[in-house]
Amino acid sequence: MIVVLVLATHGNAWAQAVAGAQISGTVRDSSGGTIPGAEVTVTKIDTGATRTVFTSADGVYVLPNLSVGPYQLKVVLQGFNTYIRDGIVLQVSSNPEINVTLAVGAISEQVTVAANSTLVETHTTGVGQVIDNQRVMELPLNGRQATELIFLSGLATSAPAGDLNTNKNFPTVTISVAGGQANGITYIMDGGTHNDPFNNLNLPTPFPDALQEFKVETSALPARYGYHAASAVNLITKSGSNQVHGDVFEFLRNYHFNARNFFAPARDSLNRNQFGGTIGAPVIKNRMFLFAGYQGRVEKSNPATTISFVPTQAMLNGDFTAITSPACNGGRQLNLTGGFVDNRVDPSRLSPVTLKFLQHVPVSQDPCGRLQYGIPNNNS
Repeated sequence: MIVVLVLATHGNAWAQAVAGAQISGTVRDSSGGTIPGAEVTVTKIDTGATRTVFTSADGVYVLPNLSVGPYQLKVVLQGFNTYIRDGIVLQVSSNPEINVTLAVGAISEQVTVAANSTLVETHTTGVGQVIDNQRVMELPLNGRQATELIFLSGLATSAPAGDLNTNKNFPTVTISVAGGQANGITYIMDGGTHNDPFNNLNLPTPFPDALQEFKVETSALPARYGYHAASAVNLITKSGSNQVHGDVFEFLRNYHFNARNFFAPARDSLNRNQFGGTIGAPVIKNRMFLFAGYQGRVEKSNPATTISFVPTQAMLNGDFTAITSPACNGGRQLNLTGGFVDNRVDPSRLSPVTLKFLQHVPVSQDPCGRLQYGIPNNNS
């Protein structure tokens, strides 16, 4: 049991790592020559996690599988000033090139660069757009489905579901990107495939408060997205950090606050409450973190009126004169077959089993047997 749990935890951690970003570059001296053996370290600001590599014989370094977020880059080599670059913010599926120039001097001397400008992507062939956390959190979403924000990326249009629609209890979206098929999108969440194998649409995605950001890519996609040709949607969930953080929320829709539609006879009766919260915190500072989130939904509305036909009390007594009259049959007079006079049946000839069953059926007060009822619409 312990071994299985450890392996499962390791797999989840690996998937989350490869979903992030990468930094690479070349370290040179002031004359332009490459510097091998320089120690390159990145530190994630909010968790304190570090990663260290050394430049190759050509002065090249690569730091793959970095999670998204703010970083500091530090380059150290004996005989050169220490180089520090702050303000690096990695977004999902980004691969910026950060080249470093070291000046000759004491290692105790530092050269600090504030990199607040946007990092240039030079390695990826695809065209993509990141929907950052601010837009995920602040843009209005009917039903709070973050996948609706895919339409902000451009080249995305709503596609008819056709036979792709499922009857599952989670929402799916059918989107065509750059003219591709509705099921031509690769969904990736924290590094793992997130497509429904039944129809190749999306599996459930986190609610906005638990989603950090996502990127929509298309056109000349990298080989790792080769399973679907139209687009790739790479989602990253939020995580814990050294600071305790979180939120609580409730979104309310109530017909008391809504005006009546001009063409509707009455106001919308929909009441919807979506509520929940998130929390992230350190378990062991700089080493282990937790993040949890919950969203609930309660939805109520007045039922639609349904009309059914049930036996009247007169019919239970053997009197079918009303149900066969022109008033109940569009102006036509009907007659019972079987030789019943005046559309009446001797009550003794009615089936006792049927009468017993009909005791559990509502009796209509309408002469024609019409019964109006509604089934409450309560979802949670």
